[in-house]
Amino acid sequence: MRNNLYFIAIIPPEIIRENIIAFQTDLRDNYNSAAALKVIPHITLKAPFQLPAEAHTSLLQWFRELYCATGIFTVTLNGFNMFNNKAHPVIFVQPVANASLFALQKEIVHNFHEHFPMIQVPDLELRFKPHITIGYRDLTPQQFTAAWKVYQAKPYNASFDVTGFHLLQHDTRQWNVIATYPV
Repeated sequence: MRNNLYFIAIIPPEIIRENIIAFQTDLRDNYNSAAALKVIPHITLKAPFQLPAEAHTSLLQWFRELYCATGIFTVTLNGFNMFNNKAHPVIFVQPVANASLFALQKEIVHNFHEHFPMIQVPDLELRFKPHITIGYRDLTPQQFTAAWKVYQAKPYNASFDVTGFHLLQHDTRQWNVIATYPV
């Protein structure tokens, strides 16, 4: 039985994606970290999960029929932050804490778990830390230290209205948006 891989995310508007891709490209060119360039810049709402291929239609139906009380809201991005994981540190663009963003993520995770109880909710989803990754996985601890010296003081500010979120599916080469939920 073949499984499909999915996740749910907010995708910023193109101008902000271009800025983030420029940061990711800098990390690739100067710190040998290209993994973040493999996926469209995003804020993860529901971490990657697998479902049997036969459940694809059921997932799409759930996503289309999903009810989220959270309306349109603004996300403000302010500078950079990091997760100093020993083996795989992460550098990311930092969204400012936002009650609507946290409420939306909680709604999605709760509703997903009700409809797909066989998929375990990872601890990280219960301790939501919104971020837009610019360097991870292939960012070595040494390169992280060098990059973080630059990015911890680097200014970056932007904001955008969240008018929807997206269901993405991996096709073995890349992530593709397969459905959009307007808020």
